[in-house]
Amino acid sequence: MQPKLSTTTLFQPETIYTSTATSQVEVFKEIAQKLYQRNLVTASFVDNLIEREIHYPTGMDLSVISSHYPNIAIPHTECEFVKTRRIIPVKLINPLAFHSMIAPASTLEVHFLFMILNDDPEGQVNILAQIMDFISQTPSDQLEHFFKLTTPNEIYQFLNQNF
Repeated sequence: MQPKLSTTTLFQPETIYTSTATSQVEVFKEIAQKLYQRNLVTASFVDNLIEREIHYPTGMDLSVISSHYPNIAIPHTECEFVKTRRIIPVKLINPLAFHSMIAPASTLEVHFLFMILNDDPEGQVNILAQIMDFISQTPSDQLEHFFKLTTPNEIYQFLNQNF
């Protein structure tokens, strides 16, 4: 079992975003360009991310945990397109349609992304598990507050203290 990564390793203030994108492809291109400019992903990252989301959807219905939580998505791609290990939180100002991870024929209205960057093929499940632990173990009133935050700095401060 791999050791848990520290919050400071998984989150960096300069890679927490809000997006006004109006489609899944638009938000992927927007964030991928920013990550590419920081040399965190390869030029092929965005195309692989879009393609992977089509075949392996990442939308998650959080209403099964609490009816007060918005739906999220956890987009990711293979390690060969990534140069680091990090979680890229993205607050979506406009909810976007994502297909469900559990029931791919279903579409969910997603309000928040936890985009996984992982250059270690063995570590993907560990990072996904940490995200799910954060969602299931954070007190519900605090998590509701988190999902309402709208600035990268507020999001970073909350994650730095609670993840």
